[in-house]
Amino acid sequence: MFCTKNGTALSAGNVRRDFRKILKEAGLVDTEWTPREMRHSFVSLLSDSGVPIEHISRLVGHANTVVTETVYRLQIRPVMQEGATAMDGLFGGGREAYSS
Repeated sequence: MFCTKNGTALSAGNVRRDFRKILKEAGLVDTEWTPREMRHSFVSLLSDSGVPIEHISRLVGHANTVVTETVYRLQIRPVMQEGATAMDGLFGGGREAYSS
């Protein structure tokens, strides 16, 4: 998935280093985020926005929806209300009320 300028595979360490650099440039605390957390956030935010689970599953490269539903989406469902409220505060969204 990730490669060097020459087309050879990047090591996991190189990917993490480059990821931390991007986070710092974005003004985020690099030690508080991992690529996996971003993936979970991606799935959860799309799910909360009403994107069908089949579409989300294809976007993250899963063969079917089982892993998407059991590992990614359901993992943070219990805190969806709290998380949605926090995200709204952070990004100043126009949604005034969230339903679970």
